[in-house]
Amino acid sequence: MAPRGQRAGLEARAHLVFVTKYRREVFSGEMLTRCEEIMRDVCESFGAELREFNGEGDHVHLLVHYPPKIALSKLVNSLKGVSSRYLRAEYTGRIIRIGTGSVFWSPSYFAGSCGGAPLSIVRDYIENQKRPA
Repeated sequence: MAPRGQRAGLEARAHLVFVTKYRREVFSGEMLTRCEEIMRDVCESFGAELREFNGEGDHVHLLVHYPPKIALSKLVNSLKGVSSRYLRAEYTGRIIRIGTGSVFWSPSYFAGSCGGAPLSIVRDYIENQKRPA
């Protein structure tokens, strides 16, 4: 039996935005693709699903569906920490040249609940980011 207030199969949804340190224009199209791969893997390890991903030179947007038993802050910390480690290791020259130092992401993030907004509107917003080439 599902815990009180939860139905079987119920999932939470969040629109997340992570910004690079100092809002530096770090991302290329290739880096965004790699970042998406890393974040998909992290989500899967939490039993979550990355439904949409896109970004611009200095930030990324994610639409994540995750089990309500998962603390969103733990998922975010893992997404930022793992992606930072991999991206800094794989794109060292580019990141050093741009000057974010040993920290990749800004310490803050945006997390918006998608319970009230139609998911198609959030999905369209994420898809329409001006992704670098």
